[in-house]
Amino acid sequence: MTLHRRLITASLLCVMALSSINAQASSFWERLFGLDTYTQTQHPIVLLHGMFGFDDVLGVDYFYKVAEELSRSGAEVYTLQVSALNSTEVRGEQAARQIEDIIAASGATQVNIIGHSHGGPTARYVASVYPQMVASVSSVAGVNWGTPVADLYIESVQDTDAGPFVKAIGEAFATMISWASGGSGLPQDLDASIHDLSTDGSLAFNALYPEGMPTEYCGQGQEVGSNGVRYYSWSGTGIYTNALDPFDYLVLATSSAFDEPNDGLVAACSSHLGRVLRTDYNQNHFDEVNQSLGLTAWFGTDPLTVYRQQANRLKNAGL
Repeated sequence: MTLHRRLITASLLCVMALSSINAQASSFWERLFGLDTYTQTQHPIVLLHGMFGFDDVLGVDYFYKVAEELSRSGAEVYTLQVSALNSTEVRGEQAARQIEDIIAASGATQVNIIGHSHGGPTARYVASVYPQMVASVSSVAGVNWGTPVADLYIESVQDTDAGPFVKAIGEAFATMISWASGGSGLPQDLDASIHDLSTDGSLAFNALYPEGMPTEYCGQGQEVGSNGVRYYSWSGTGIYTNALDPFDYLVLATSSAFDEPNDGLVAACSSHLGRVLRTDYNQNHFDEVNQSLGLTAWFGTDPLTVYRQQANRLKNAGL
């Protein structure tokens, strides 16, 4: 290499290094003084939990640290609390009433809903019935085509002599979760929840509320539905991602119900809705909401990064 080329190479390396340092410094000062607007969407972001979900219990969020992370970079974030166990329609009506309150209190005209698991179809219901309130729906491992775990439960538990006992225990647990999260009085119905998460129940729901759904299993849906709402989805296919996370051992067991890539509770293809962003994150069903307590995959994308990227995507789309 000639001296001239060496000087050019050295200069380029210096420019690259300085650019990187400058970018990191800018990010540091933006965050320090509250100037970071990476996640500052036009409309508020609303987080909507899944089955056995909650707002927060003893200071632990269902979407662990997600609201905090998005708010830090400019987003206005609200967390809903609906029945931990109930039909999609019942949960959807509960969510709609809370969104009406958010719009009235914040002065916003619409919201961006991010729903996890059963929160995905619940968000779809709100967008279908009340499209004037919803700018976008982002479905995180949404049970959009059903799950064999629900099918297996109906066959092996619900329709047996043990069904009433398990129903009573499940609903008592859901009531306790709801009470601990400040949502006392919300009705709980395990059978209705399981039905709507089953394959048959999901297909019946899709026939009534088809916006954003692919026309065939594992396909791509329309990013902008006929109701004018934008739809996005993502999910993971990790199962055993962190030996320290007790939830990993649960999904190890439930993953045996599948014969296709899944996150332990929902198949990757079942999660497809609207614009499918990605379905192969090294995340299981609990990692997707940064649980438990941030104990996610040692080698993989940080779930908080995924939420930040989606908020930025919404921002750039004018949402």
